[in-house]
Amino acid sequence: MSVAFQMDSLSKINFKTDSTISLIIESQFRGNTNYIYSPDSMFIENNEAFAVAQIIKFNKNNDNDYKCTVSKIIKLSNMKTIFIRQDPPYNMAYITSLHILELVDSKKTQIINDPAGIRNSPEKILIFKFPKLIPPTIVTRSKNQIIQFLEKYNKAVIKPLYGNGGDSVFLISKKDLNLNQIIESFLTSDKEQFIVQKYLAEITNGDKRIILVDGKPVGAIARVPGKNDIRSNIHVGGTAKKTSISKSDKIICDAIGPELKKRKLFFVGIDIIGKYLTEINVTSPTCIKEIKKFSKIDIAKIIWDKLN
Repeated sequence: MSVAFQMDSLSKINFKTDSTISLIIESQFRGNTNYIYSPDSMFIENNEAFAVAQIIKFNKNNDNDYKCTVSKIIKLSNMKTIFIRQDPPYNMAYITSLHILELVDSKKTQIINDPAGIRNSPEKILIFKFPKLIPPTIVTRSKNQIIQFLEKYNKAVIKPLYGNGGDSVFLISKKDLNLNQIIESFLTSDKEQFIVQKYLAEITNGDKRIILVDGKPVGAIARVPGKNDIRSNIHVGGTAKKTSISKSDKIICDAIGPELKKRKLFFVGIDIIGKYLTEINVTSPTCIKEIKKFSKIDIAKIIWDKLN
């Protein structure tokens, strides 16, 4: 069958760690024809959604050896499955691609994750559906509210509401000499609110990325920050380590699973620090390769088994 992957340019992909590559290779192993296209190539004509795409084929399932055909226009409704895999920022360009995908006939084509589900589930706001599972957290543009939050909790992490990958994440405290400058930089650089969470000391031991497929946890990896850093994201210096899904992790997964299924969020990555849920990643979850390396759990295979 024909499968399409909406993703960033191959020139931006780290083939050693990219989860989309794992999904494509597993799809190829199952005999599918795999197309790749970028969101900016999408267009609407005669009330149909199209994209300029290439067929990608890997040599003997080697993720460093591939060929792409000449680009051609494809009707997205002719695809059996479409994966939305471009990285945020979650901006109007991202949202526009989701609106275009909603023109695709859902009776013919399954889209992972559902475009409306993604659009209505901002990753750092969705956690507020589960107030008992998250650390003290506010979303604001008020300097006074941040100061009051720090008066209560002493230390906090501030980050963009629609950022990703550890970009512009700062540890702040009420004694921080640069506090005013940090807050002002957020107010200047972003028009929307930003998120402030109580600092969790457990982050020094790393956070845990758990992958859920169809609402159920299937694998996990620990991500430990680099020296003198609070960010555990692997592409900014965090180190992946083997871990397992604990009882408290399972409680979190059981609590959020039904809501994920309700929103048609089939492939999700959640972040846990200590016993707290800190983020629900629904746009382009990662760590498939790291989990396979350390735990021998093949999430790409699990996903395709569920879809077929």
